[in-house]
Amino acid sequence: MTEEIDMTEMTNNIVVIGGGYAGVMAANRLAPHARVTLVNPRAEFVERIRLHQLVVGNDDAVADYSAVLSGAVRLVVDGASRIDAEARTVTLTSGASLSYDYLVYAVGSTGTIPAVVPGAAEFAYPLSELEQAQRLTARMADVPLSAPVVVVGGGLTGIETATELAETGRQVTLVTDVLAPSLAAGGRRSVTKRLAKLGVVIVEGSAVGEVRADRVVLADGREVPAAVTVWTAGFGVPGLAAASGLATDALGRLLTDETLTSVDNVRIVGAGDAASPSDLPWRMSCQAALPLGAQAANTVLARLAGDDPAAVNHAMAGQCISLGRKAGTFQFADVDDTPRRWYIGGRTGALVKEQVCRLTLKWIRGEADKPGSYTWKTNPRREQQVVATQTVPIR
Repeated sequence: MTEEIDMTEMTNNIVVIGGGYAGVMAANRLAPHARVTLVNPRAEFVERIRLHQLVVGNDDAVADYSAVLSGAVRLVVDGASRIDAEARTVTLTSGASLSYDYLVYAVGSTGTIPAVVPGAAEFAYPLSELEQAQRLTARMADVPLSAPVVVVGGGLTGIETATELAETGRQVTLVTDVLAPSLAAGGRRSVTKRLAKLGVVIVEGSAVGEVRADRVVLADGREVPAAVTVWTAGFGVPGLAAASGLATDALGRLLTDETLTSVDNVRIVGAGDAASPSDLPWRMSCQAALPLGAQAANTVLARLAGDDPAAVNHAMAGQCISLGRKAGTFQFADVDDTPRRWYIGGRTGALVKEQVCRLTLKWIRGEADKPGSYTWKTNPRREQQVVATQTVPIR
């Protein structure tokens, strides 16, 4: 049980924008030390790493906030439309306003469909948010099992989506320039073997030139029939930081120093997919979001105590890929996220992926029950990486 906290004794207001992996982790860690308000447009926590399962109906990909969020955190179901850094206020979509002493910016990421691809915005279905997955689920219910499906994008999301659909008996074609570019050769072979076993046709080597209602036209002129086109090629971030006049990187992530503090304002701290420390962000993933959320909270706590915040230093461990319900691949990685030669595949790989999904919620809930308990492996090379690529000053 979460210890009862007398909020009347709190003197600092902290607003966390975003109720995903990073935002909830940060809010839970901060809860005993300040009045914490979590702003999120949805009333439920979304397990983004299970959205491909939602599409085929074997998981709802959501959890009640009561299962993951500290009872001491005030949840406001609303969007954020603007941050006024000078006035230290957040304007909500509803028109209401929240004041803060410190702000944790954890708005996450979203799927993007390039406007330069004709027909993509009209006919393709992205899959990185709950509403997008629900829209795709409804569409899949309208087409027969034998109807051809095209998944655009050979990254982890595309692979997971293609295999999940194919395991239900769908006829799936995966279109990509390069399959699984983030994996080492062994892990890529493991994924390719599973795709072949499920009957997924892989079309490599060409970008998509056009999306039509019944087909995908490749840049080289080839055409692939598609009753449904799923778009998983690329991620973006909400434009809140840029719209609020805060410095961002080329993708729109909040530009921070190595303590996750905004380069514009010491009262704003970034976390998760939407933060870019020293313009050298981690790969967008819940694996990075959890420690970034915890470290963002640590930065705020250090500021409240009058101490110097520590630099971010967490390591990556690998890449977990579900290949349907019966197989998976875990790609081992070095601390800087470089893939290593070793991997775990097959049924064991599926068990590893499922365990990681379950542990993710357990770790977040554990931080709610015992703030400060979540720990992570460090990356001793981070400082050297920043020195080699740094484009913004480290505070």
